[in-house]
Amino acid sequence: MDLDVSALKLGLLCLAALSAGFVDAIAGGGGLITLPALLTAGLPTHVALGTNKGQSVFGSGAALVRFARAGLVDGKLARVTFPFGLLGALGGAALVLLLSPEVLKPLVLVLLIAVAVFLAFRRAPPRQDGVEPSPRPRAQAIGALIALGIGTYDGFFGPGTGTFLIVAFSSLLGHGLARASADAKVVNFASNLASITLFALRGVVLWKVALPMAAAQFTGAWLGAHVAVKGGDRLVRIVVLGVVAALVLKLGRDVWFNWAA
Repeated sequence: MDLDVSALKLGLLCLAALSAGFVDAIAGGGGLITLPALLTAGLPTHVALGTNKGQSVFGSGAALVRFARAGLVDGKLARVTFPFGLLGALGGAALVLLLSPEVLKPLVLVLLIAVAVFLAFRRAPPRQDGVEPSPRPRAQAIGALIALGIGTYDGFFGPGTGTFLIVAFSSLLGHGLARASADAKVVNFASNLASITLFALRGVVLWKVALPMAAAQFTGAWLGAHVAVKGGDRLVRIVVLGVVAALVLKLGRDVWFNWAA
């Protein structure tokens, strides 16, 4: 694939990837920064989507490693959520060929507003500095359903995936927000792997852009995960609410223009 991207554009894309990796590691929503940046740089939509996944998989991987080193990843739960997230994303990517993602935007807008209300008024659970295993097998069954459902959504549509995962693990399993961010990255990494595999097989990843952005995304994600670990639930809550607000504004704008058209 031979698409021309100037050095200046590539530098700005890497800066966007650095910022996206930082935000995404804490609260999800990094795609709100990188995907519009890739489209603004002139990449066709399908190439922008593929390239975005090509660089974001490194960010989710870096954040996952940092959370694991901090002791916030429950290995037994991850052994269930990872494969189910992978399967969900593959199913969602196949489904997108049959149904337009545009039909999801109004529903997602309502869900995001509900997420914002939930986070704003939810009483924070006691802080968990390490991993206290959740009851089995109930927690594994719930985790599998979360990973499968939201992984499918990520493969099909995507915006807000990390945020939905954080809220789901926090509300359904009672995890603190910092630990829920770690839970989310397990599924996020799986869904990104599934997506990049499909996009690469279709030849729609512009690697000369994806790889430099991946290095920046990796750095930003590592720093973001470090800040999330040190800052705890209060910081994660603030950033998640900010990301939710940005998602609501973007999707609300998209829905409004679709209706106006």
